Amino acid sequence: MQLTGAQIVIECMKEQGVDTIFGYPGGAILNVYDELYKHSDEIRHILVSHEQGASHAADGYARATGKVGVCFATSGPGATNLVTGIATANIDSIPMVAITCNVGTSLLNKDSFQEVAISEVVKPITKKSYIVMDVNDLADTIREAFKIARSGRKGPVLVDIPKDVTANKAEYTAFVPEPVAPVTDTIDDEAIARTAELISKSKKPYIFVGGGVIAANAAAELKELVEKIDAPVCDTLMGKGAFDGTDPHYTGMLGMHGTKTSNFGVSDCDLLLAVGVRFSDRVYGNAKAFAKNAKIVHIDIDEKEINKNIAVDEHIVGDAKEVLKRLNAAVKDRYTHDEWRAELSAKAERFPLRYRTDVLSGGGVITEIYKQTKGDAIITTEVGQHQMWAAQFYYYKNPRTYITSGGLGTMGYGLGASIGAKAAFPDKVVVNVAGDGGFRMNMNELATAVRHNLPIIEVIVDNRVLGMVRQWQTLFYEGRYSHTVLDDQVDYVKLAEAIGCEAYMAQTPEEFADVFARALKSGRPTLIDARIDRDENVYPMVAPGDSISKAFDAEDMK
Repeated sequence: MQLTGAQIVIECMKEQGVDTIFGYPGGAILNVYDELYKHSDEIRHILVSHEQGASHAADGYARATGKVGVCFATSGPGATNLVTGIATANIDSIPMVAITCNVGTSLLNKDSFQEVAISEVVKPITKKSYIVMDVNDLADTIREAFKIARSGRKGPVLVDIPKDVTANKAEYTAFVPEPVAPVTDTIDDEAIARTAELISKSKKPYIFVGGGVIAANAAAELKELVEKIDAPVCDTLMGKGAFDGTDPHYTGMLGMHGTKTSNFGVSDCDLLLAVGVRFSDRVYGNAKAFAKNAKIVHIDIDEKEINKNIAVDEHIVGDAKEVLKRLNAAVKDRYTHDEWRAELSAKAERFPLRYRTDVLSGGGVITEIYKQTKGDAIITTEVGQHQMWAAQFYYYKNPRTYITSGGLGTMGYGLGASIGAKAAFPDKVVVNVAGDGGFRMNMNELATAVRHNLPIIEVIVDNRVLGMVRQWQTLFYEGRYSHTVLDDQVDYVKLAEAIGCEAYMAQTPEEFADVFARALKSGRPTLIDARIDRDENVYPMVAPGDSISKAFDAEDMK
């Protein structure tokens, strides 16, 4: 049947099972929005306050569900406002399709009003980008975009459509997408056998997991391997929830703000199994000193990651779920490492994560959230000290429950992401933990939560400074606090109330416990301004470029 380009866009969304779109309309995309209006009973559209919020919401939706997140934007500034969110999704390997519309084909390359070559702008930060010049190519392009976004190492794809292409007609035939097969043809069974042999000889094995385990839905296979070889487990920010944070085998996060147990343990282990990680510089510190006593096995879906940052002794390229299935089958015996795990338990007792309890503190805020939500909330964050506290003091039992910007470190990410997660799971408690600096960047998305009755809880860990930058200035810049103090007259409670939220301020642990309990019961978007000391720092810490075995904390500073 003959359909307009706009109709084809919406039919393709329905083909792909899209139930929610985050976006902001404008002149170039009007035809698509007009068609979306006619299908509002099939596809929910969440009107954001700014296009960057749409990209972060689509990203948060994708991380929470494992499905492809979708955002719409118009031409020019509408499209360029998506760029930060697309880059965020790209570095964290999050499946997203961004649909933008451009000026008509006759107006392209003429500096027309609101014309930007967005498909060229985003080339370095997408798996692929398109501009569709012929309506006859539109359906196949959109279908290919979704397939690319969710295939292999997942990531964002952008499709730009000139306005006249959305008005032109073409023959459309309905299509049922085929399931995307996991990457298995690259898996080397001999490498799996060699890895099983390394496991059999290891006295001090460690398993290090990242977001690739979550992307592959491989948590069950990971748990089986952990129990089979009795190895301790540490993770990255992106790997939170891949392994149960309350399990006795879990030792905490690895890296710059990881636990001393994990950092010292990985430095002492004789075998490191790294699954679905990309060895970020925030994890390894000094590459030459990283896990220097260990044989390192790297399991990843992307061959380009092998030996990119850390030289490894063995590697297996492929879907983590399938690799772990085969590795579990290849490990014939069950192992116990009581002495090794007792050594780590002693480290954990000697070097616990600490926070002040006599005043309201970052660790105390997260601990109270964990206590009241019983560890079953979806936690999103902005970027900074609060992000680290949320990683340290909340114990994530399941995948897709800690949603944060890991690779790009995008301040302003969390509020939009919380909207995406809450739209996907309306019955789940969703808490966005923010610093006051990050909150300021996209606080307008509170209006989105109110408009669409999405009762997220926004907790500002408010120290009235750019906390993480100030911490570096304290430790490495002799206390020269250049433009990191936010002492002004912004009243976040009044601001949130003006937008339509419930809002509270808390200055003591008791006050925070009380107002957070109220927020859980309110059923409305709620903001809590949690005031903490500006000089509270995140520990442990590894100085940039140092070995992770040199992690230090507040006691060491004394």
